Amino acid sequence: MVGVSSKIKRLILDAGLVTAEDWSSARQSGGDVLETLLSRNQVDERVLMEVLGRSAGVAPIDLNRIAPDPSALEMFSEEACLEHGILPISRNGSILTVAVSDPFDVLLFDDLKRMTKCSVRPLFAHGAMVKRSIEQHFQSSNAEVDELLEDAAADELEVQVAEDSADDIENTADGDDSPAVKLANLLLLRALKEKASDIHIEPCDKYIRVRFRIDGRMKVILTPPKGLLNALISRLKILAQLDIAERFVPQDGKFQIRFEGRGIDFRLSILPVVGGEKAVIRILDAGSMALKLETMGYEERSFADIKEAIASPYGMVLVTGPTGSGKSTTLYSCVQAVATPEINVVTVEDPVEYRMDGVNQVPVNPKRGLTFAGALRSILRQDPDVVLVGEIRDKETADIAIKAALTGHLVLSTLHTNDAASTIVRLVDMGIDPFMVSSSVLCICAQRLGRKLCPHCRVPVVDPPAEQLLGIGFTESELEGLELFEAHREGCHRCSKGYRGRFPVLETLSMSARLKRMVVEGRSADEIKAQALEEEMLTLRRVGILNAIRGVTSIEEILRITLDD
Repeated sequence: MVGVSSKIKRLILDAGLVTAEDWSSARQSGGDVLETLLSRNQVDERVLMEVLGRSAGVAPIDLNRIAPDPSALEMFSEEACLEHGILPISRNGSILTVAVSDPFDVLLFDDLKRMTKCSVRPLFAHGAMVKRSIEQHFQSSNAEVDELLEDAAADELEVQVAEDSADDIENTADGDDSPAVKLANLLLLRALKEKASDIHIEPCDKYIRVRFRIDGRMKVILTPPKGLLNALISRLKILAQLDIAERFVPQDGKFQIRFEGRGIDFRLSILPVVGGEKAVIRILDAGSMALKLETMGYEERSFADIKEAIASPYGMVLVTGPTGSGKSTTLYSCVQAVATPEINVVTVEDPVEYRMDGVNQVPVNPKRGLTFAGALRSILRQDPDVVLVGEIRDKETADIAIKAALTGHLVLSTLHTNDAASTIVRLVDMGIDPFMVSSSVLCICAQRLGRKLCPHCRVPVVDPPAEQLLGIGFTESELEGLELFEAHREGCHRCSKGYRGRFPVLETLSMSARLKRMVVEGRSADEIKAQALEEEMLTLRRVGILNAIRGVTSIEEILRITLDD
Protein backbone atom coordinates (compact mmCIF):
# COMPACT_ATOMS: atom_id res chain seq x y z
CA MET A 1 0.00 0.00 0.00
CA VAL A 2 1.32 3.44 -0.89
CA GLY A 3 2.42 5.58 2.06
CA VAL A 4 1.41 9.11 2.92
CA SER A 5 3.02 11.63 0.57
CA SER A 6 4.96 14.63 1.88
CA LYS A 7 2.34 16.97 0.39
CA ILE A 8 -0.48 15.33 2.32
CA LYS A 9 1.62 15.49 5.50
CA ARG A 10 2.27 19.20 4.99
CA LEU A 11 -1.40 20.00 4.37
CA ILE A 12 -2.45 18.14 7.52
CA LEU A 13 0.13 19.88 9.66
CA ASP A 14 -0.56 23.32 8.13
CA ALA A 15 -4.28 22.90 8.73
CA GLY A 16 -3.56 22.16 12.39
CA LEU A 17 -5.35 18.82 12.29
CA VAL A 18 -2.52 17.24 14.32
CA THR A 19 0.72 18.40 15.84
CA ALA A 20 4.18 17.48 14.63
CA GLU A 21 4.67 15.49 17.83
CA ASP A 22 1.49 13.49 17.18
CA TRP A 23 2.65 12.79 13.62
CA SER A 24 6.08 11.65 14.78
CA SER A 25 4.55 9.40 17.43
CA ALA A 26 2.20 7.81 14.91
CA ARG A 27 5.07 7.19 12.50
CA GLN A 28 7.11 5.46 15.21
CA SER A 29 4.30 2.93 15.68
CA GLY A 30 5.37 1.32 12.39
CA GLY A 31 1.96 1.22 10.68
CA ASP A 32 0.17 3.59 8.34
CA VAL A 33 0.43 7.08 9.90
CA LEU A 34 -3.11 8.22 9.06
CA GLU A 35 -4.60 4.91 10.17
CA THR A 36 -2.78 5.22 13.50
CA LEU A 37 -3.93 8.82 14.00
CA LEU A 38 -7.53 7.90 13.21
CA SER A 39 -7.48 4.88 15.53
CA ARG A 40 -6.15 7.12 18.34
CA ASN A 41 -8.91 9.68 17.63
CA GLN A 42 -6.19 12.31 17.17
CA VAL A 43 -7.70 13.50 13.90
CA ASP A 44 -11.32 13.90 12.79
CA GLU A 45 -11.98 11.77 9.71
CA ARG A 46 -14.65 14.10 8.25
CA VAL A 47 -12.44 17.17 8.62
CA LEU A 48 -9.47 15.29 7.16
CA MET A 49 -11.49 14.37 4.05
CA GLU A 50 -12.71 17.93 3.57
CA VAL A 51 -9.28 19.52 3.91
CA LEU A 52 -7.44 17.17 1.55
CA GLY A 53 -10.30 16.98 -0.97
CA ARG A 54 -10.64 20.78 -1.14
CA SER A 55 -6.90 21.28 -1.49
CA ALA A 56 -6.64 18.75 -4.35
CA GLY A 57 -9.87 19.82 -6.04
CA VAL A 58 -11.14 16.24 -5.77
CA ALA A 59 -14.49 15.36 -4.16
CA PRO A 60 -14.24 13.14 -1.08
CA ILE A 61 -16.16 9.86 -0.85
CA ASP A 62 -17.18 7.71 2.09
CA LEU A 63 -16.35 4.17 0.97
CA ASN A 64 -18.27 2.74 3.92
CA ARG A 65 -21.53 3.81 2.25
CA ILE A 66 -21.03 2.59 -1.31
CA ALA A 67 -20.74 -0.77 -3.05
CA PRO A 68 -18.29 -0.81 -5.98
CA ASP A 69 -19.54 -2.09 -9.32
CA PRO A 70 -18.19 -5.65 -9.88
CA SER A 71 -17.43 -4.80 -13.53
CA ALA A 72 -15.14 -2.01 -12.32
CA LEU A 73 -13.45 -4.23 -9.73
CA GLU A 74 -12.67 -6.77 -12.46
CA MET A 75 -10.38 -4.23 -14.16
CA PHE A 76 -7.74 -4.51 -11.42
CA SER A 77 -6.36 -7.22 -9.21
CA GLU A 78 -6.37 -6.86 -5.45
CA GLU A 79 -2.58 -6.55 -5.49
CA ALA A 80 -2.68 -3.70 -8.02
CA CYS A 81 -5.26 -1.80 -5.97
CA LEU A 82 -3.20 -2.15 -2.79
CA GLU A 83 -0.01 -1.16 -4.58
CA HIS A 84 -1.45 2.05 -6.02
CA GLY A 85 -3.87 2.86 -3.20
CA ILE A 86 -6.97 2.84 -5.41
CA LEU A 87 -10.43 1.28 -5.43
CA PRO A 88 -12.44 1.20 -8.70
CA ILE A 89 -15.98 2.41 -7.98
CA SER A 90 -17.88 2.30 -11.26
CA ARG A 91 -17.51 2.29 -15.01
CA ASN A 92 -19.89 4.17 -17.26
CA GLY A 93 -18.86 3.67 -20.88
CA SER A 94 -15.34 5.07 -21.18
CA ILE A 95 -15.45 6.90 -17.82
CA LEU A 96 -13.90 5.09 -14.86
CA THR A 97 -14.57 6.40 -11.36
CA VAL A 98 -11.78 5.55 -8.91
CA ALA A 99 -11.27 6.27 -5.23
CA VAL A 100 -7.63 7.28 -4.65
CA SER A 101 -5.68 7.68 -1.45
CA ASP A 102 -3.35 10.33 -2.94
CA PRO A 103 -5.35 12.89 -4.97
CA PHE A 104 -2.16 14.80 -5.83
CA ASP A 105 -0.49 11.95 -7.76
CA VAL A 106 -1.11 13.09 -11.37
CA LEU A 107 1.26 10.43 -12.70
CA LEU A 108 -1.01 7.76 -11.20
CA PHE A 109 -3.98 9.18 -13.10
CA ASP A 110 -2.00 9.00 -16.34
CA ASP A 111 -1.07 5.38 -15.62
CA LEU A 112 -4.69 4.45 -14.90
CA LYS A 113 -5.84 6.10 -18.11
CA ARG A 114 -3.21 4.22 -20.10
CA MET A 115 -3.98 0.84 -18.46
CA THR A 116 -7.77 1.04 -18.75
CA LYS A 117 -8.16 3.09 -21.95
CA CYS A 118 -10.73 5.11 -19.97
CA SER A 119 -11.05 8.68 -18.79
CA VAL A 120 -10.40 8.63 -15.03
CA ARG A 121 -12.69 10.46 -12.61
CA PRO A 122 -10.90 10.47 -9.22
CA LEU A 123 -12.56 10.66 -5.82
CA PHE A 124 -10.65 11.01 -2.58
CA ALA A 125 -10.62 8.59 0.35
CA HIS A 126 -7.80 8.42 2.86
CA GLY A 127 -5.42 5.50 2.65
CA ALA A 128 -6.76 3.58 5.66
CA MET A 129 -10.29 3.66 4.26
CA VAL A 130 -9.13 2.60 0.79
CA LYS A 131 -7.13 -0.31 2.18
CA ARG A 132 -10.01 -1.47 4.35
CA SER A 133 -12.44 -1.31 1.43
CA ILE A 134 -10.08 -3.20 -0.88
CA GLU A 135 -9.79 -6.04 1.60
CA GLN A 136 -13.54 -6.05 2.22
CA HIS A 137 -14.73 -6.14 -1.39
CA PHE A 138 -12.06 -8.36 -2.89
CA GLN A 139 -12.21 -10.88 -0.07
CA SER A 140 -16.01 -10.95 -0.05
CA SER A 141 -15.80 -13.21 -3.09
CA ASN A 142 -13.70 -15.66 -1.13
CA ALA A 143 -16.09 -15.48 1.82
CA GLU A 144 -19.14 -16.16 -0.36
CA VAL A 145 -17.50 -19.22 -1.89
CA ASP A 146 -16.40 -20.43 1.55
CA GLU A 147 -19.99 -20.04 2.71
CA LEU A 148 -21.17 -22.09 -0.25
CA LEU A 149 -18.72 -24.82 0.66
CA GLU A 150 -19.66 -25.03 4.33
CA ASP A 151 -22.30 -27.70 3.84
CA ALA A 152 -20.03 -29.98 1.83
CA ALA A 153 -17.81 -32.50 3.54
CA ALA A 154 -14.11 -32.01 2.97
CA ASP A 155 -13.55 -35.50 1.61
CA GLU A 156 -16.31 -35.02 -0.98
CA LEU A 157 -14.51 -32.02 -2.44
CA GLU A 158 -11.38 -33.98 -3.22
CA VAL A 159 -12.23 -34.34 -6.89
CA GLN A 160 -9.17 -35.83 -8.52
CA VAL A 161 -8.27 -35.00 -12.09
CA ALA A 162 -7.37 -37.93 -14.32
CA GLU A 163 -3.70 -38.85 -14.28
CA ASP A 164 -3.10 -38.11 -17.96
CA SER A 165 -3.69 -34.38 -17.45
CA ALA A 166 -2.91 -33.98 -13.74
CA ASP A 167 0.66 -32.77 -14.30
CA ASP A 168 -0.35 -30.04 -16.72
CA ILE A 169 -3.11 -28.85 -14.43
CA GLU A 170 -0.92 -28.85 -11.36
CA ASN A 171 1.63 -26.65 -13.10
CA THR A 172 -0.89 -24.05 -14.21
CA ALA A 173 -3.50 -24.02 -11.45
CA ASP A 174 -3.64 -21.22 -8.89
CA GLY A 175 -3.76 -23.66 -6.01
CA ASP A 176 -6.38 -25.90 -4.51
CA ASP A 177 -7.36 -23.22 -1.98
CA SER A 178 -8.22 -20.50 -4.51
CA PRO A 179 -11.90 -19.50 -4.74
CA ALA A 180 -12.06 -20.45 -8.43
CA VAL A 181 -10.79 -23.98 -7.76
CA LYS A 182 -13.16 -24.39 -4.82
CA LEU A 183 -16.13 -23.15 -6.82
CA ALA A 184 -15.30 -25.33 -9.84
CA ASN A 185 -15.03 -28.40 -7.62
CA LEU A 186 -18.28 -27.52 -5.88
CA LEU A 187 -20.18 -27.16 -9.17
CA LEU A 188 -18.87 -30.48 -10.50
CA LEU A 189 -19.66 -32.21 -7.21
CA ARG A 190 -23.21 -30.85 -6.97
CA ALA A 191 -23.90 -31.63 -10.62
CA LEU A 192 -22.86 -35.24 -10.10
CA LYS A 193 -24.89 -35.58 -6.91
CA GLU A 194 -28.01 -34.07 -8.48
CA LYS A 195 -27.53 -36.16 -11.64
CA ALA A 196 -27.38 -33.13 -13.92
CA SER A 197 -26.60 -33.63 -17.59
CA ASP A 198 -25.22 -30.11 -18.21
CA ILE A 199 -23.77 -27.18 -16.26
CA HIS A 200 -24.37 -23.66 -17.63
CA ILE A 201 -22.17 -20.81 -16.33
CA GLU A 202 -23.44 -17.47 -17.62
CA PRO A 203 -22.25 -13.88 -16.98
CA CYS A 204 -24.91 -11.41 -15.81
CA ASP A 205 -24.59 -7.73 -14.88
CA LYS A 206 -23.78 -8.18 -11.21
CA TYR A 207 -23.38 -11.93 -10.72
CA ILE A 208 -22.72 -15.29 -12.37
CA ARG A 209 -25.78 -17.42 -13.04
CA VAL A 210 -25.08 -21.13 -12.65
CA ARG A 211 -27.80 -23.45 -13.94
CA PHE A 212 -28.01 -27.24 -14.08
CA ARG A 213 -30.06 -29.20 -16.60
CA ILE A 214 -31.72 -31.85 -14.46
CA ASP A 215 -34.11 -34.33 -16.05
CA GLY A 216 -34.18 -32.15 -19.16
CA ARG A 217 -35.20 -28.91 -17.39
CA MET A 218 -33.00 -25.96 -16.45
CA LYS A 219 -32.66 -25.00 -12.78
CA VAL A 220 -30.79 -22.06 -11.21
CA ILE A 221 -28.34 -23.44 -8.63
CA LEU A 222 -26.01 -20.61 -7.59
CA THR A 223 -25.40 -16.91 -8.23
CA PRO A 224 -21.76 -16.30 -7.22
CA PRO A 225 -20.24 -12.80 -7.45
CA LYS A 226 -19.35 -11.56 -10.93
CA GLY A 227 -15.77 -10.97 -9.82
CA LEU A 228 -15.14 -14.74 -9.88
CA LEU A 229 -16.13 -15.19 -13.53
CA ASN A 230 -12.74 -14.82 -15.21
CA ALA A 231 -10.96 -16.97 -12.64
CA LEU A 232 -13.65 -19.67 -12.83
CA ILE A 233 -13.61 -19.79 -16.64
CA SER A 234 -9.80 -19.88 -16.58
CA ARG A 235 -9.88 -22.80 -14.16
CA LEU A 236 -12.20 -24.74 -16.45
CA LYS A 237 -10.00 -23.93 -19.45
CA ILE A 238 -6.99 -25.24 -17.56
CA LEU A 239 -8.83 -28.49 -16.83
CA ALA A 240 -9.70 -28.87 -20.52
CA GLN A 241 -6.23 -27.70 -21.64
CA LEU A 242 -7.57 -24.71 -23.58
CA ASP A 243 -5.97 -21.30 -24.18
CA ILE A 244 -6.72 -19.20 -21.08
CA ALA A 245 -5.44 -16.03 -22.78
CA GLU A 246 -7.97 -16.27 -25.63
CA ARG A 247 -11.32 -14.75 -24.64
CA PHE A 248 -12.86 -13.69 -27.94
CA VAL A 249 -13.27 -16.93 -29.92
CA PRO A 250 -15.23 -20.11 -29.08
CA GLN A 251 -13.23 -23.01 -27.67
CA ASP A 252 -14.08 -26.66 -27.04
CA GLY A 253 -12.28 -29.23 -24.95
CA LYS A 254 -12.74 -32.11 -22.55
CA PHE A 255 -11.37 -33.42 -19.28
CA GLN A 256 -11.90 -36.30 -16.91
CA ILE A 257 -12.08 -36.51 -13.12
CA ARG A 258 -12.16 -39.34 -10.62
CA PHE A 259 -15.24 -39.40 -8.44
CA GLU A 260 -16.31 -42.22 -6.12
CA GLY A 261 -13.80 -44.56 -7.73
CA ARG A 262 -14.91 -44.09 -11.34
CA GLY A 263 -13.81 -41.90 -14.21
CA ILE A 264 -16.31 -39.29 -15.43
CA ASP A 265 -15.86 -37.38 -18.69
CA PHE A 266 -16.75 -33.71 -19.09
CA ARG A 267 -17.09 -31.85 -22.39
CA LEU A 268 -16.48 -28.09 -22.12
CA SER A 269 -17.71 -25.45 -24.56
CA ILE A 270 -16.68 -21.80 -24.17
CA LEU A 271 -18.60 -19.08 -26.01
CA PRO A 272 -17.86 -15.29 -25.92
CA VAL A 273 -21.04 -13.41 -24.98
CA VAL A 274 -21.92 -9.91 -23.81
CA GLY A 275 -20.43 -9.52 -20.35
CA GLY A 276 -17.71 -12.16 -20.64
CA GLU A 277 -17.62 -15.84 -21.55
CA LYS A 278 -20.29 -18.48 -21.13
CA ALA A 279 -19.30 -22.05 -20.33
CA VAL A 280 -21.41 -25.16 -20.84
CA ILE A 281 -20.17 -28.46 -19.44
CA ARG A 282 -21.77 -31.69 -20.67
CA ILE A 283 -21.43 -34.49 -18.11
CA LEU A 284 -20.82 -37.93 -19.56
CA ASP A 285 -21.11 -40.33 -16.66
CA ALA A 286 -20.89 -43.82 -18.10
CA GLY A 287 -21.27 -45.27 -14.61
CA SER A 288 -24.80 -43.91 -14.29
CA MET A 289 -25.90 -44.93 -17.79
CA ALA A 290 -27.83 -48.15 -18.27
CA LEU A 291 -26.51 -49.90 -21.36
CA LYS A 292 -28.66 -53.02 -21.30
CA LEU A 293 -31.72 -52.96 -23.53
CA GLU A 294 -33.59 -55.05 -21.00
CA THR A 295 -33.25 -52.36 -18.32
CA MET A 296 -34.01 -49.30 -20.44
CA GLY A 297 -37.72 -49.32 -19.66
CA TYR A 298 -39.12 -49.73 -23.19
CA GLU A 299 -42.64 -50.95 -23.89
CA GLU A 300 -42.73 -54.66 -24.73
CA ARG A 301 -43.69 -53.98 -28.36
CA SER A 302 -40.87 -51.44 -28.79
CA PHE A 303 -38.35 -53.73 -27.14
CA ALA A 304 -39.36 -56.63 -29.38
CA ASP A 305 -39.02 -54.46 -32.53
CA ILE A 306 -35.50 -53.36 -31.59
CA LYS A 307 -34.36 -56.86 -30.63
CA GLU A 308 -35.63 -58.27 -33.92
CA ALA A 309 -33.90 -55.51 -35.93
CA ILE A 310 -30.46 -55.77 -34.31
CA ALA A 311 -30.57 -59.57 -34.60
CA SER A 312 -30.47 -59.19 -38.38
CA PRO A 313 -27.03 -59.74 -39.99
CA TYR A 314 -27.46 -56.66 -42.20
CA GLY A 315 -29.70 -53.66 -42.65
CA MET A 316 -30.15 -50.27 -40.99
CA VAL A 317 -31.63 -49.24 -37.64
CA LEU A 318 -32.29 -45.50 -37.21
CA VAL A 319 -33.01 -43.61 -33.99
CA THR A 320 -34.50 -40.13 -34.38
CA GLY A 321 -35.32 -37.26 -32.08
CA PRO A 322 -34.11 -33.84 -30.93
CA THR A 323 -30.85 -33.18 -29.08
CA GLY A 324 -30.93 -34.61 -25.58
CA SER A 325 -33.60 -37.22 -26.28
CA GLY A 326 -31.40 -40.20 -25.42
CA LYS A 327 -30.57 -41.33 -28.97
CA SER A 328 -26.93 -42.05 -28.18
CA THR A 329 -27.83 -44.10 -25.12
CA THR A 330 -30.19 -46.24 -27.17
CA LEU A 331 -27.57 -46.78 -29.87
CA TYR A 332 -24.90 -47.68 -27.30
CA SER A 333 -27.33 -50.15 -25.74
CA CYS A 334 -27.87 -51.76 -29.14
CA VAL A 335 -24.11 -51.99 -29.67
CA GLN A 336 -23.61 -53.58 -26.25
CA ALA A 337 -26.34 -56.10 -27.06
CA VAL A 338 -24.60 -57.31 -30.24
CA ALA A 339 -20.93 -56.81 -29.32
CA THR A 340 -19.21 -60.15 -28.74
CA PRO A 341 -15.67 -61.38 -29.40
CA GLU A 342 -16.99 -62.95 -32.61
CA ILE A 343 -18.35 -59.60 -33.91
CA ASN A 344 -16.24 -56.71 -35.23
CA VAL A 345 -17.95 -53.46 -34.13
CA VAL A 346 -16.69 -50.06 -35.32
CA THR A 347 -18.21 -46.66 -34.55
CA VAL A 348 -17.67 -43.19 -35.98
CA GLU A 349 -18.83 -40.43 -33.63
CA ASP A 350 -18.63 -36.66 -33.13
CA PRO A 351 -17.48 -36.73 -30.40
CA VAL A 352 -17.02 -40.13 -28.74
CA GLU A 353 -19.28 -39.71 -25.71
CA TYR A 354 -18.67 -42.99 -23.88
CA ARG A 355 -15.82 -45.47 -24.16
CA MET A 356 -16.87 -49.09 -24.70
CA ASP A 357 -14.49 -51.97 -24.18
CA GLY A 358 -14.06 -54.21 -27.18
CA VAL A 359 -15.50 -51.63 -29.58
CA ASN A 360 -13.36 -49.67 -32.05
CA GLN A 361 -14.48 -46.02 -31.76
CA VAL A 362 -13.39 -43.40 -34.30
CA PRO A 363 -13.73 -39.69 -33.39
CA VAL A 364 -14.65 -37.37 -36.27
CA ASN A 365 -12.20 -34.50 -36.80
CA PRO A 366 -13.32 -32.20 -39.65
CA LYS A 367 -10.36 -29.84 -39.09
CA ARG A 368 -8.03 -32.66 -40.11
CA GLY A 369 -10.25 -33.86 -42.93
CA LEU A 370 -11.83 -36.78 -41.07
CA THR A 371 -15.58 -36.47 -41.75
CA PHE A 372 -18.38 -38.96 -41.19
CA ALA A 373 -18.32 -39.93 -44.86
CA GLY A 374 -14.53 -40.21 -45.01
CA ALA A 375 -14.32 -42.26 -41.82
CA LEU A 376 -17.16 -44.49 -42.97
CA ARG A 377 -15.36 -45.30 -46.22
CA SER A 378 -12.26 -46.38 -44.28
CA ILE A 379 -14.29 -48.33 -41.75
CA LEU A 380 -15.84 -50.44 -44.50
CA ARG A 381 -12.32 -51.56 -45.43
CA GLN A 382 -11.79 -52.74 -41.84
CA ASP A 383 -14.02 -55.81 -42.25
CA PRO A 384 -16.77 -54.66 -39.84
CA ASP A 385 -19.87 -56.61 -38.92
CA VAL A 386 -21.65 -53.76 -37.12
CA VAL A 387 -21.14 -50.06 -37.85
CA LEU A 388 -22.44 -47.22 -35.70
CA VAL A 389 -22.59 -43.83 -37.44
CA GLY A 390 -23.09 -41.09 -34.87
CA GLU A 391 -25.32 -39.01 -37.15
CA ILE A 392 -26.38 -38.93 -40.79
CA ARG A 393 -26.01 -35.26 -41.70
CA ASP A 394 -25.77 -35.21 -45.48
CA LYS A 395 -26.49 -37.19 -48.65
CA GLU A 396 -22.93 -38.50 -48.94
CA THR A 397 -22.99 -40.08 -45.47
CA ALA A 398 -26.52 -41.41 -46.00
CA ASP A 399 -25.58 -42.95 -49.34
CA ILE A 400 -22.52 -44.75 -47.95
CA ALA A 401 -24.43 -45.95 -44.86
CA ILE A 402 -27.30 -47.38 -46.89
CA LYS A 403 -24.95 -49.12 -49.31
CA ALA A 404 -23.13 -50.62 -46.32
CA ALA A 405 -26.46 -51.86 -44.96
CA LEU A 406 -27.18 -53.51 -48.30
CA THR A 407 -23.79 -55.23 -48.52
CA GLY A 408 -23.82 -57.35 -45.39
CA HIS A 409 -23.38 -54.85 -42.53
CA LEU A 410 -25.68 -53.93 -39.66
CA VAL A 411 -25.68 -50.11 -39.56
CA LEU A 412 -26.92 -48.11 -36.56
CA SER A 413 -27.34 -44.33 -36.84
CA THR A 414 -29.40 -41.25 -35.92
CA LEU A 415 -31.34 -38.55 -37.75
CA HIS A 416 -33.08 -35.39 -36.58
CA THR A 417 -36.78 -35.87 -37.36
CA ASN A 418 -39.95 -35.55 -35.28
CA ASP A 419 -41.33 -39.06 -35.67
CA ALA A 420 -40.55 -42.42 -37.24
CA ALA A 421 -42.64 -42.05 -40.40
CA SER A 422 -41.13 -38.70 -41.40
CA THR A 423 -37.64 -40.25 -41.24
CA ILE A 424 -38.32 -42.18 -44.46
CA VAL A 425 -39.40 -39.01 -46.26
CA ARG A 426 -36.34 -37.25 -44.89
CA LEU A 427 -34.00 -39.83 -46.43
CA VAL A 428 -35.76 -39.54 -49.78
CA ASP A 429 -35.57 -35.74 -49.61
CA MET A 430 -31.81 -36.07 -49.04
CA GLY A 431 -31.57 -37.70 -52.47
CA ILE A 432 -31.61 -41.39 -51.57
CA ASP A 433 -33.53 -43.61 -53.99
CA PRO A 434 -36.79 -44.85 -52.39
CA PHE A 435 -36.01 -48.42 -53.43
CA MET A 436 -32.66 -48.21 -51.58
CA VAL A 437 -34.44 -46.89 -48.48
CA SER A 438 -37.07 -49.64 -48.48
CA SER A 439 -34.44 -52.33 -49.06
CA SER A 440 -32.04 -51.23 -46.31
CA VAL A 441 -34.07 -49.86 -43.38
CA LEU A 442 -35.17 -52.47 -40.83
CA CYS A 443 -36.55 -50.36 -38.01
CA ILE A 444 -36.95 -46.66 -37.17
CA CYS A 445 -37.18 -45.51 -33.56
CA ALA A 446 -38.41 -42.05 -32.58
CA GLN A 447 -37.42 -41.22 -29.02
CA ARG A 448 -38.10 -38.68 -26.27
CA LEU A 449 -37.23 -38.60 -22.60
CA GLY A 450 -40.01 -38.01 -20.09
CA ARG A 451 -39.66 -37.08 -16.44
CA LYS A 452 -40.72 -39.59 -13.82
CA LEU A 453 -43.00 -38.53 -10.98
CA CYS A 454 -41.38 -38.70 -7.58
CA PRO A 455 -42.99 -41.77 -5.92
CA HIS A 456 -42.66 -40.16 -2.48
CA CYS A 457 -44.66 -36.96 -3.10
CA ARG A 458 -46.76 -37.49 -6.22
CA VAL A 459 -50.36 -36.31 -5.86
CA PRO A 460 -53.49 -38.14 -7.12
CA VAL A 461 -55.50 -36.27 -9.74
CA VAL A 462 -59.01 -35.67 -8.46
CA ASP A 463 -61.77 -36.33 -11.04
CA PRO A 464 -59.74 -36.00 -14.27
CA PRO A 465 -62.02 -34.71 -17.09
CA ALA A 466 -63.01 -37.66 -19.26
CA GLU A 467 -63.50 -35.59 -22.40
CA GLN A 468 -60.01 -34.17 -22.18
CA LEU A 469 -58.47 -37.61 -21.65
CA LEU A 470 -60.35 -39.05 -24.61
CA GLY A 471 -59.20 -36.11 -26.70
CA ILE A 472 -55.52 -36.77 -26.05
CA GLY A 473 -55.67 -40.51 -26.80
CA PHE A 474 -57.17 -42.45 -23.87
CA THR A 475 -59.73 -45.16 -24.69
CA GLU A 476 -63.13 -45.58 -23.06
CA SER A 477 -62.06 -48.81 -21.38
CA GLU A 478 -58.99 -47.14 -19.84
CA LEU A 479 -61.14 -44.52 -18.09
CA GLU A 480 -62.83 -47.14 -15.92
CA GLY A 481 -61.18 -47.17 -12.50
CA LEU A 482 -58.37 -44.92 -13.82
CA GLU A 483 -56.05 -43.38 -11.21
CA LEU A 484 -53.72 -40.66 -12.47
CA PHE A 485 -51.04 -38.71 -10.61
CA GLU A 486 -49.45 -35.29 -10.96
CA ALA A 487 -46.35 -33.63 -9.57
CA HIS A 488 -46.39 -31.97 -6.16
CA ARG A 489 -45.88 -28.24 -6.73
CA GLU A 490 -43.08 -27.88 -4.20
CA GLY A 491 -41.76 -31.43 -4.39
CA CYS A 492 -39.78 -32.97 -1.55
CA HIS A 493 -36.14 -33.28 -0.52
CA ARG A 494 -35.74 -36.33 -2.79
CA CYS A 495 -36.85 -34.66 -6.05
CA SER A 496 -36.98 -31.49 -8.15
CA LYS A 497 -40.50 -30.02 -8.00
CA GLY A 498 -42.19 -33.39 -8.03
CA TYR A 499 -40.07 -35.18 -10.62
CA ARG A 500 -37.09 -37.47 -10.21
CA GLY A 501 -35.32 -39.28 -13.05
CA ARG A 502 -36.38 -39.87 -16.66
CA PHE A 503 -37.67 -42.72 -18.78
CA PRO A 504 -37.59 -43.35 -22.56
CA VAL A 505 -40.68 -42.77 -24.68
CA LEU A 506 -40.02 -44.83 -27.81
CA GLU A 507 -42.00 -45.13 -31.04
CA THR A 508 -40.83 -48.02 -33.23
CA LEU A 509 -41.72 -48.53 -36.88
CA SER A 510 -40.73 -51.93 -38.26
CA MET A 511 -40.57 -52.04 -42.04
CA SER A 512 -43.20 -54.58 -43.07
CA ALA A 513 -43.64 -55.67 -46.68
CA ARG A 514 -46.61 -53.30 -47.09
CA LEU A 515 -44.65 -50.34 -45.70
CA LYS A 516 -41.73 -51.09 -48.03
CA ARG A 517 -44.06 -51.01 -51.04
CA MET A 518 -45.47 -47.68 -49.88
CA VAL A 519 -41.95 -46.22 -49.66
CA VAL A 520 -41.16 -47.32 -53.23
CA GLU A 521 -44.46 -45.83 -54.36
CA GLY A 522 -43.48 -42.48 -52.86
CA ARG A 523 -46.31 -42.30 -50.33
CA SER A 524 -46.40 -39.40 -47.85
CA ALA A 525 -45.35 -39.58 -44.19
CA ASP A 526 -49.01 -39.38 -43.10
CA GLU A 527 -49.95 -42.36 -45.27
CA ILE A 528 -46.99 -44.38 -44.00
CA LYS A 529 -47.91 -43.53 -40.39
CA ALA A 530 -51.53 -44.52 -40.95
CA GLN A 531 -50.46 -47.92 -42.27
CA ALA A 532 -48.06 -48.38 -39.35
CA LEU A 533 -50.91 -47.63 -36.93
CA GLU A 534 -53.00 -50.31 -38.63
CA GLU A 535 -50.10 -52.66 -37.91
CA GLU A 536 -50.39 -51.69 -34.21
CA MET A 537 -47.42 -49.34 -34.00
CA LEU A 538 -47.25 -47.56 -30.63
CA THR A 539 -46.84 -43.80 -31.15
CA LEU A 540 -44.92 -41.51 -28.82
CA ARG A 541 -48.19 -40.18 -27.40
CA ARG A 542 -49.55 -43.69 -26.85
CA VAL A 543 -46.40 -44.85 -25.04
CA GLY A 544 -46.62 -41.77 -22.86
CA ILE A 545 -50.26 -42.47 -22.00
CA LEU A 546 -49.41 -46.04 -20.99
CA ASN A 547 -46.79 -44.72 -18.58
CA ALA A 548 -49.25 -42.17 -17.17
CA ILE A 549 -51.75 -44.98 -16.53
CA ARG A 550 -49.06 -46.89 -14.64
CA GLY A 551 -48.35 -43.78 -12.51
CA VAL A 552 -44.84 -43.33 -13.90
CA THR A 553 -45.46 -39.78 -15.15
CA SER A 554 -48.12 -37.09 -15.43
CA ILE A 555 -50.45 -36.08 -18.25
CA GLU A 556 -48.84 -32.65 -18.20
CA GLU A 557 -45.43 -34.18 -18.91
CA ILE A 558 -46.75 -36.35 -21.73
CA LEU A 559 -48.37 -33.36 -23.44
CA ARG A 560 -45.10 -31.46 -23.08
CA ILE A 561 -42.91 -34.00 -24.85
CA THR A 562 -45.26 -35.45 -27.49
CA LEU A 563 -47.30 -34.10 -30.38
CA ASP A 564 -50.95 -34.90 -30.98
CA ASP A 565 -51.32 -38.03 -33.09
